[in-house]
Amino acid sequence: MNHSMINAFVSMQSMQQKLDVIAHNIANVNTTGYKRREASFQDILTNVYRQPAGFEQAGRLTPLGFPQGWGAKIGQIELAMEQAALHSTGNPYDLGIEGNGLFEVQRNSVDANGEPVIAWTRDGSFQLMQDPANPGSMILATQQGDRVRGVDGGPIVVPTNYSIRIDEAGRVFATDHSNPEAEPIEAGQLALMRAVRPQVLINDGSNLFTLPPGVAAEGVLERVDPTTNDANERQKVAVRQGFLEQSNVSLTDEMTELMTVQRAYQLNARAITSSDTLMNLTNNLRV
Repeated sequence: MNHSMINAFVSMQSMQQKLDVIAHNIANVNTTGYKRREASFQDILTNVYRQPAGFEQAGRLTPLGFPQGWGAKIGQIELAMEQAALHSTGNPYDLGIEGNGLFEVQRNSVDANGEPVIAWTRDGSFQLMQDPANPGSMILATQQGDRVRGVDGGPIVVPTNYSIRIDEAGRVFATDHSNPEAEPIEAGQLALMRAVRPQVLINDGSNLFTLPPGVAAEGVLERVDPTTNDANERQKVAVRQGFLEQSNVSLTDEMTELMTVQRAYQLNARAITSSDTLMNLTNNLRV
């Protein structure tokens, strides 16, 4: 296989990966709390071939030689954590986040070391379900039954037949239905994390983010305490009860990018066809 075919073949593989990323974004345009993915490219290898000195001309500003590349590959696929619109639902168990924050949840599975799997999400469509350890209490959980964690590392526990109110700092207050005049009790505070290096996070397929095996959370995620937000407005995080964050995918942008990538894929396929035609002509030359 000659250089032109290798170049086009490698680039087509990269374009296919980019198409997969775009298709994934489009498929999740209506997924609650979904964060779109962005793929960046980089050169695989570039050789610089020197030209004979005879090509040098007076007044030439460019150096002798020409670069010869071997195509491009996907450098990395990372999350775009831009804020999406918050949609009002009126459901007290629906929570949205303003700012760069993630809810922390504990999966119902364990890792290779037997430790509970910790994950993070922007999807705040939660529910109250019965606490398996205490039938007289309820715990805040995801729609899949994963426990929402508090700042103390445990679940948010609410007495049965209590309603909840959650403030901007993620503090949960429970009120007795049978005695609305009673003072609310504080049931805990939601654990919120900020993604410092979102490109490290991986999606496990259920709108939850996890860390790759062997990677510690330190340096990738940091704890956020909305009660002590600093003065930098861009770093502030707030919890909105009765709201859900929509997907930050722009269908217009993704469709435009899709057409651009498809066109690049077609051009590389045409380059392979042209190279094959030239090779056929060369093989049929007669002296």
